[in-house]
Amino acid sequence: MLADRPDGTVVRIGDVVAKAHAVDSDAAALAVRVGAAAHPALAHVLLPPLPPGRPTVLHDGRPASLWPLGTPVDPAAVPWEAAGALLAALHAVPPAAVPGPLPPAGGPARAARALAELTGTPTDPAYAAVREAAARVLSAMPAPRPTALCHGDFHLGQLVRQRGAEGAWRLIDVDDLGVGDPAWDLARPAAWFAAGLLPAQDWLRLLNAYQAAAGTEGEDPWPALDAPARVATAQQAARALVRAARRGVRPGEEDEALFDSCLRIVALP
Repeated sequence: MLADRPDGTVVRIGDVVAKAHAVDSDAAALAVRVGAAAHPALAHVLLPPLPPGRPTVLHDGRPASLWPLGTPVDPAAVPWEAAGALLAALHAVPPAAVPGPLPPAGGPARAARALAELTGTPTDPAYAAVREAAARVLSAMPAPRPTALCHGDFHLGQLVRQRGAEGAWRLIDVDDLGVGDPAWDLARPAAWFAAGLLPAQDWLRLLNAYQAAAGTEGEDPWPALDAPARVATAQQAARALVRAARRGVRPGEEDEALFDSCLRIVALP
């Protein structure tokens, strides 16, 4: 067992990884996403599915897919440059180049679900100001510009090194793959950086590699990143509040840093 969460169960069987997706998954959209991951146009970016190359349905109604086993990121040696280059390469692939039509990238929908969970969960009254701040940011979420092929849920857990082949880095987990605003794929690490959770040198390694691969070196990234990064901050703060309430525990230090960042956001003009 590699993971067992409401949004999916992941099991390793030898060199094969089997994923049972969420019970409420849009099966048709997932089939398109898995089919896109199998297309040669994305072979240099995404880990391709194993045959049959499309989801099957389990006895409990959940769609399931099969993938090759990859080596996860070592926290002591994070390949930020590879991550930035992969995201830029993904964003450079025209959506029309893969089978589709692809659904919208899942980033904004994930943020909306975080707001729904927050409003539907009683949280510690001591964090009332944080709760209000997160809800305000998420409620004012800007409409994304659907201009590129996006991962939809990028974080370091979505990066693996291929086994065999040449050990190249690839992105995994296509549950939120789709057409969207590329700034949303950089929003979470940008939020970590703004909250002081990601050292500046690591953020710059990711950003510089992305801009070098995208041909945007020297451009100020924040006009595009600012709004998605604020949403990512509020989304993570909301999830931390809900998680703490459901487990009956106090938020951790990283959560507190996100809370502080969220409060700073709503204090701005």
